[in-house]
Amino acid sequence: MKTITTIANAALAASLLAGVASAAPVAPQPTKDKCYGVSLAGRNDCAAGAGTSCAGTSRVNYQGNAWRYVDRGTCTRIRTPHGMGSLTPIAR
Repeated sequence: MKTITTIANAALAASLLAGVASAAPVAPQPTKDKCYGVSLAGRNDCAAGAGTSCAGTSRVNYQGNAWRYVDRGTCTRIRTPHGMGSLTPIAR
């Protein structure tokens, strides 16, 4: 289980570092899951809540209502300083 979490975290870190986020919506990715609460500030793919426009507009790390696409089946195994990733928005 620890190995899977480590691999998922490494994959998330690589995806967060790849490319520059923009304020435009990210194209749907049917082979991925929307994972809430795992993106770094400004690195979300969309849904960052009131006062934000979309991709790249989250204001804090691990914002509970901002999501990032991750490999299907890995979201709830991604550990952050605030808990695990979620397939639904997290109230924080």
